Amino acid sequence: MKQAVMTAPGAIEYRQVDVPDVAAHEVLIRVRKIGVCGSDIHVFHGLHPYTSYPVVQGHEVSGEVERVGAGVSAFAAGDRVTFVPQVVCGQCYPCRHGMHHICDSLKVMGFQTGGAAQEYFAVPESLAVKLPGDMSFNQGALIEPMAVAVHALARAGDVADGRVLVLGAGPIGNLVAQAARGLGAAAVMITDISDVRLAKARDCGIEAAVNVAHNDLADAVVRHFGADKADIILECVGVESAIAGGIAVARKGSVLVVVGVYGHKPTVDLGLVQDRELTLRGSLMYQHADYRTAIDLVVNGKVVLEPLVTDTFPFERYLDAYHHIEKSADQTLKVMIEL
Repeated sequence: MKQAVMTAPGAIEYRQVDVPDVAAHEVLIRVRKIGVCGSDIHVFHGLHPYTSYPVVQGHEVSGEVERVGAGVSAFAAGDRVTFVPQVVCGQCYPCRHGMHHICDSLKVMGFQTGGAAQEYFAVPESLAVKLPGDMSFNQGALIEPMAVAVHALARAGDVADGRVLVLGAGPIGNLVAQAARGLGAAAVMITDISDVRLAKARDCGIEAAVNVAHNDLADAVVRHFGADKADIILECVGVESAIAGGIAVARKGSVLVVVGVYGHKPTVDLGLVQDRELTLRGSLMYQHADYRTAIDLVVNGKVVLEPLVTDTFPFERYLDAYHHIEKSADQTLKVMIEL
């Protein structure tokens, strides 16, 4: 089978390797779609702090079960699936206390261990997630980033009836805003500097979409939320100006969740965090329950995924997909690799 290997920043090499063997409690997936995410772009640029080369990428994935191991009972050939791309130790403090997604020895498929940028990929049955039979492969590949959004909102607490500000209208920001609305937020506003991304947010039902290159963020927050401003602010960009702006417009007692992946270390005003008694939380990945919530939101029509897919490239043009994102970042949301 074909496998795409990033051998160095900006370089992908195709190799012929054997189809993985399937152990007793594993599921072999015929990979159909792979989403390219912001973390992948950091790897492409050599900026991901926890990834070395060579690496097989691919963690936003959908496919169908090719075959299962002798001990597998929950899956059968032909099932549509995705998977949770986490390899954990099961022994550390986080793992022992229900936080395996921040395992002390966490390895993420596609970053610290091999991902699914290949025709077939084997995962433990415990990591496979069954998708509805009528869910498209595009939708299936977007369940992983949907789970990121769901978990980020869970880190903020109960969003029902809350006022939610989302900084960044890329795929994750879009999904965070949609999920907040789907989980019952009273008001949601999303910001960006790209009119294309903001238009896409409106297409997905997020009407309060503000270009902060042309509008003052603080004024926009008061206009949309009123004098009480936002209860919850989620930073989904991964740049200093975004988190600094979020802290600056937070009212006293707001909760801020850092979702964006930072290629460069930011400098922020912790004096404001202290003075305003802000709650500043990180959000790394997700737990299995977040996948179930993500799927439910899609199935119940509270989140739309297909509009986020702006481009599709065949597997043989994996590198072209990265170059396209690099050249057209403000015109691009989710790029899919098709096998």
